[in-house]
Amino acid sequence: MPEVTSPYQPGTPCWVDLAAPDQQAAIDFYSDVFGWTGQIGPAETGGYAVCELNGKPVAGIMAAMAMNGQPPPPTVWTTYLASADADATSQAVTGADGTILMPAIDVMTLGRMCIAADPTGAVFGIWQPVDFPGAGIVNEHGALIWNELNTTEPTAASAFYQAAFGIVSEPVEGADNYYALKVNDRPVGGMQPMSEQMPADTPSHWLPYFSVADTDATVAKVTAGGGAALQEPFDMMAGRMAVVTDPQGATFAVINPKPMDAG
Repeated sequence: MPEVTSPYQPGTPCWVDLAAPDQQAAIDFYSDVFGWTGQIGPAETGGYAVCELNGKPVAGIMAAMAMNGQPPPPTVWTTYLASADADATSQAVTGADGTILMPAIDVMTLGRMCIAADPTGAVFGIWQPVDFPGAGIVNEHGALIWNELNTTEPTAASAFYQAAFGIVSEPVEGADNYYALKVNDRPVGGMQPMSEQMPADTPSHWLPYFSVADTDATVAKVTAGGGAALQEPFDMMAGRMAVVTDPQGATFAVINPKPMDAG
């Protein structure tokens, strides 16, 4: 079981969460699709649900609530990048022409977080862990396996993430216009230009990938549960994948990864 036993290096995607208009319906949907367990949390956490897989935290689901007269947040998955100091990272974000959408706040004794956007408009979170490091299990059925930046301006995005987080982007051999995002020379995510298949008004965004044992069977569960397939299952260099939406409109990808080459 690929449990996470060491801290996430700064710049590494460490957590994902979803803001959904109907929180309980979202918990039920993902529990059915991925085998998660979760329940609406206590009032002091705003009802935030930490969903688990095999007893380990795997993702968060919260109610999409309007705050301070603002409209409710969009129904999207948010990728969080690890930070050793959320306030310093916030300053680095603004210094690299990014935007802080929600200033850094303490989340009880769990950690410190903020929400930001890169210069191309992709929204992401920053997580400075204290008692809660992030996802406790990855890279197996129902768990996060990859985070991908789809951006309108790869050059600007590459410069931003290197300046703000030290993330280095390198072209992937054999994959046209696809870049590996590396922390300490280890791939932690990917980046590509916005696909022409996406609607013209689609903003730059981070897309989470969840590992599955059977892509086609998982997509069948998604559609049976009221979701939809944006890209039907297809084979590519990393495995068999699909891009789907849940019943409330949040987009995510699923992939049955090819076995890693030994040696």
